[in-house]
Amino acid sequence: MIIKILSTNTSTKKGTIKTPCSFIELTANGVEGDAHSGKWHRQVSLLAMESIEKFEAEAKRKIKPGEFAENITTQGIELHQLKPFDRLNNSQVELMVTQIGKKCHGDNCNIFKEIGNCVMPKEGIFARVERNGRLKAGDELKLIPKYFNIKIITLSDRASKGEYKDKSGPLLETLTQEYFSSIGYPIRIEKVIITDDSLLLENELNQCFQSETDLIFTTGGTGFGTRDITPDVVKKLIDKEIPGIMEMVRLKYGVDKPNALLSRSIAGIKNQTLIFSLPGNPKAVNEYFGEIKRILLHLYLMMADIDAH
Repeated sequence: MIIKILSTNTSTKKGTIKTPCSFIELTANGVEGDAHSGKWHRQVSLLAMESIEKFEAEAKRKIKPGEFAENITTQGIELHQLKPFDRLNNSQVELMVTQIGKKCHGDNCNIFKEIGNCVMPKEGIFARVERNGRLKAGDELKLIPKYFNIKIITLSDRASKGEYKDKSGPLLETLTQEYFSSIGYPIRIEKVIITDDSLLLENELNQCFQSETDLIFTTGGTGFGTRDITPDVVKKLIDKEIPGIMEMVRLKYGVDKPNALLSRSIAGIKNQTLIFSLPGNPKAVNEYFGEIKRILLHLYLMMADIDAH
């Protein structure tokens, strides 16, 4: 999908209308010379003409580009339909969407003082510069929606030999599809069943890390049996462990079912890949996933240095 740039705008002070200019220079800090530039996630603000035109009926006047303090005025799509991690690019620049809407400045906002309302807090979006370059009116940006690439690895000697039907892998696939559909992100899922073998698991994980897989679930091998090796392999490979979520699940369900306390399930990060190693029991998978989905998107925002508090 193509988005056309109608105007590029800057201001030297925050909380003021931005003035259209012949071009803007995008750098690692955002828009060069703009008051909102800096090392943060809201470097560049964008607002669609589609949103501005809806607001003009309420304002009962024509709204000029930059009046909502947006750096880039666009046409072609309602920008507030985008999501964090979507990208806008052309041969010169690339922006990554980091936030949809914001808290209204109220009395500090010129439009709000005049009309008592403002469209930017609901329909404006913010982005971070991922590739430096120049933008001007008439340029076009291509929308690259974020796809989450997911790998589900079932560890089971019996299931890998066809002696037992894998139930946890398909369950994780269903739960994952439902979750990402509920927050509006498309996904690609790949599943594999392997034996409880350290080298096989390590190879699978390293392939995922090299291909920049976003999310890995393993299921099985988290207990204390002689063939239960999953947490040991995962812990060796990850950069950072995320202990809180697994500890909470063990304690939450271990109160009534002490056997839940015997799970060695582990969660962690390798580069920009999240990995969750879950038990092989479908009921436990359901319980763990129910808690993981509550923090999953926030985890990705944190990993991308996006302040979503």
